[in-house]
Amino acid sequence: MAETPDAEDFKGIIVFISSVSSSLELKKHQQRISMVLTSKKIPHECYDIATNNAYKEKMREICGATSVPPQIMNDEKYCGDFGAFNESLECETLNEFLKL
Repeated sequence: MAETPDAEDFKGIIVFISSVSSSLELKKHQQRISMVLTSKKIPHECYDIATNNAYKEKMREICGATSVPPQIMNDEKYCGDFGAFNESLECETLNEFLKL
């Protein structure tokens, strides 16, 4: 059984993902977020809601009861979903989106 995460586990940029999905589009969105953050040297952690139900509960607590991955937060402040992330890239406002 996976450990229940502490509040300290959700510090910095967190991307909630799911490794269990038949949606190729979802997988591409998750990969793009991680690739962009890595290429811009923005430290982040990915939390897989499929491996720990507490991650899914935390994601829905912060991002909304009906939220689905990928979702992004910074220090327990909700940033947005893939659509908002992608828009911030196009508008060159990624730092503002990530609340950096």
